[in-house]
Amino acid sequence: MRRNWIRWSIVLRLINNLSRSRKTNVSQTLHTDGKIIRQLALSMKIDAPDKQLEKELIQSAYKHVRDRKNLFTLIDEAHLLDMNTLRKLRLLFDKFPPKNNLILFGQPELLHQLVMQVNADLKSRVTYSANLLPLNDFDLEAFIQRELEIVKLGINTFDERAIEIILRHAQGNLRLCCHLCYGSLVEACRENKITVTIRHVNNVLIQPHWRSHEQLREMVREI
Repeated sequence: MRRNWIRWSIVLRLINNLSRSRKTNVSQTLHTDGKIIRQLALSMKIDAPDKQLEKELIQSAYKHVRDRKNLFTLIDEAHLLDMNTLRKLRLLFDKFPPKNNLILFGQPELLHQLVMQVNADLKSRVTYSANLLPLNDFDLEAFIQRELEIVKLGINTFDERAIEIILRHAQGNLRLCCHLCYGSLVEACRENKITVTIRHVNNVLIQPHWRSHEQLREMVREI
């Protein structure tokens, strides 16, 4: 299964823009039910003992709706959530007013768990889902050119072979594409070059975090 390649920061930025144009309350959470509840309380500016938090959250949620606000709760990396934690959240949000949205961002493992018969009670609550596919090479290259234009650099800052190897290793992942471009620009600056070549990209790719698992094991043996 392909991973969710779209950067969370970009999705969050779009939702934050929505919250500025509408009466919207957006909260980003962590991965345990206790931390999620406390994070929601912080977002709603609730100061209460832990035993009273759920009651205060429900009352605050209804107040937000009376003020004609929409509620969005966003959980990034939701595939890390334990299903029991998700059940506790389901019980909590069942008491919230209808105008609230729990949005889960996660890898395909989350869907694999939800389609299991034992988790049918959770799947029945899902109203919409989407699979975010990797970007194609054309879109990635257009993104690189657009970013170069923003910082007033020429579109020939990366030569053709450098672009090819960046696209090959990014594999549609926007964040990896950015990191590889930034690292290659740093390598070119170190050599006082105005054009990024395949050598600069390769200098980044030999760094440990770009190595495959097998390559890292071989490197450890050599050490």
